[in-house]
Amino acid sequence: MSALRHRVFEPHHCSTTQCLLLLGNKLDLVHQNAIHVETIRKEQRHQKLHTEFNINPCRKLHVLPDKPMSRKQTEVIAANSDFIEAFHKARQEPTKKYKQPQTESQEIGWISTPLIPSNRNDMRYNFYRFSTDVTIHKEYALRSSN
Repeated sequence: MSALRHRVFEPHHCSTTQCLLLLGNKLDLVHQNAIHVETIRKEQRHQKLHTEFNINPCRKLHVLPDKPMSRKQTEVIAANSDFIEAFHKARQEPTKKYKQPQTESQEIGWISTPLIPSNRNDMRYNFYRFSTDVTIHKEYALRSSN
């Protein structure tokens, strides 16, 4: 109702987006420009300038070497560089990066250490392959058929 009143009294000075959407009329060039100006002002009001950039830890970084016959000198990167530390941290496996699993699927297998220390001499857990007279006969039959 207020949008309708607003349109009747001030048809060409309306710059509010709500008023234009409530009316449902096709927008003319003046109203389109007003909406555009309002959008730009909102963007400039809430814009934040970022000056510090980081490597995305979720993507692998593929470093490509120079061409073999190029004469350009290779860059020397300082050994204690923050870039190298961030690069190595991004390449680590999740259990070394984080203390707790970050997703539901990481919870499966997060603790991968065995519950019982392995003992290769314990016959209850290690089933080695051994031959009997039946398996020896079957192997001999398979070898002779080829």
